[in-house]
Amino acid sequence: MIPEALQYAASLAVTPADFRRHVSSSVRLWARAKRCKRDWATHEANTKSHILHAISDLKQRRTAVVLGSGLLRDVPMEGLVQAFDTVVLVDLVHLASVRAWVALRGKGKVRLITRDVSGLEDALKGGRVEPLSFLRQVPYLDFVASTNLLSQIGVGARRKLEKRPGQADLIVPQLIHAHLTALSGLPCKACLVTDVAYQVTDRQGKVLETGDLLAGIEAPPSARHWNWPVVPFGEDSGDYEAMHRVIAV
Repeated sequence: MIPEALQYAASLAVTPADFRRHVSSSVRLWARAKRCKRDWATHEANTKSHILHAISDLKQRRTAVVLGSGLLRDVPMEGLVQAFDTVVLVDLVHLASVRAWVALRGKGKVRLITRDVSGLEDALKGGRVEPLSFLRQVPYLDFVASTNLLSQIGVGARRKLEKRPGQADLIVPQLIHAHLTALSGLPCKACLVTDVAYQVTDRQGKVLETGDLLAGIEAPPSARHWNWPVVPFGEDSGDYEAMHRVIAV
């Protein structure tokens, strides 16, 4: 618990006040990623290779934006920093460990943006949901990657809407659709990696639960797909495993 406490304290100090409520969940994810390093390795490697493949044929490599940059475990930072003049990382929280990586190995090319890209606030106000409109202000934008973010937009929105019965089923599909539409409408190359569904099974192989992580919105045709043991046996419980289906577009 000491590493988590240190990470939390250091991260809280450098996180804008409006986003500090998200630090604890980011630290919990950081701790889980360490525990599940072996089980998550293939998923992280697949995500990195898909992003690197997506940029391999770009003629211009000025600015790249990574949406949902998170812990950087699934982002090929070395390759992006080498390939682009500027790499912009966008997320709710950039932990102290991430900021340290940027300071030590970012070669002065990496910029951090702390931002909520879900579009939930606009949806609640009844306005037009344009979660990625801020990208219009990013100069010389040549590439955007949405990395393991899309399903979390829905999860986070449902959590916030728990006290608003019925609204989640209306708003979450709107947010998922808005993100996909925004990505497809960018004036540059974009790629998407996201989990789209999950299945919980016990040690005997019995299916205990299944779920759609895109709230009924049809996923775009994928170039690759794989399984990601988000909760391997022995993590939350020794009795079940949660396997997510991931697509790369």
